[in-house]
Amino acid sequence: MELGVVGHVEWVEFIRVESVPRPGEIVHSLERWEEPAGGGAVAAVQLANLNGGAHFFTGLGDDELGRRAREDLESRGVTVHTASHGEPQRRAFTYVDDDGERTITVLGEKLLPSGENGDLPWELLGRCDAVFFVSGDSAALRAARRARMLVATSRELSTLQRAGVELDVLVGSGNDPGERYEPGDLEPPPRVVVTTSGSLGGWIQPGGPYRAAPLPGPIEDAYGCGDCFAAGLTFGLASGGSIEEAVATGARCGAAVLTGRGAYAGQLDAGALSRFDHIS
Repeated sequence: MELGVVGHVEWVEFIRVESVPRPGEIVHSLERWEEPAGGGAVAAVQLANLNGGAHFFTGLGDDELGRRAREDLESRGVTVHTASHGEPQRRAFTYVDDDGERTITVLGEKLLPSGENGDLPWELLGRCDAVFFVSGDSAALRAARRARMLVATSRELSTLQRAGVELDVLVGSGNDPGERYEPGDLEPPPRVVVTTSGSLGGWIQPGGPYRAAPLPGPIEDAYGCGDCFAAGLTFGLASGGSIEEAVATGARCGAAVLTGRGAYAGQLDAGALSRFDHIS
């Protein structure tokens, strides 16, 4: 299959601590690492792991971190389509505490892919079986709509409203005010809305509740769970599954990444997904 993601990248420095510092407090790092992440990058790598490759339309900084981000993502099976913004790479600082919860501080504005940039091969999205839209401008979203299936995050509601395209699936967290969607927010309305609620599972509209997938190991790091859920859902739809089957695939991907360090260590590939299905 051909799969795509349109979205952003952040170069993320992770710091593991016993607990996030209170105002005025000094804490000591237990572990430190860094890697390119952010919603678009995490979803693109998850799709590449499941599918053997994925197209990723993004914006990267014109600096050393931007170059390192591209090299890292390409080493993970992602085909990166980007144009220089002439700006430094967007960065983020993430605490991971003893409970595995992540707390994120973002440095700089998103470097968004633009569908009006004629130097990028937007026509490739028309050949894709499914595309997940994480961020970008209205023209990028319209280009993504050429795919057979289009999934988008409700975090970019204002862009979805401006573009006015029909989504096959809108996905977002019911626990995050920045991802809240109400009927009537989009015209035309999405065909399906999937709302996640962590270990409680979530809700498919139309449809009903779904259960969270069992964890394949101890909780390590919550970074990227929602992005991997959405990518797994996108993969499931592209594979021809029902919305219920696609959501179940997304739930397994979200549960698995929770048991690995950082954005990628716990991600499922096709073989691991099959084994996960067996034990579930």
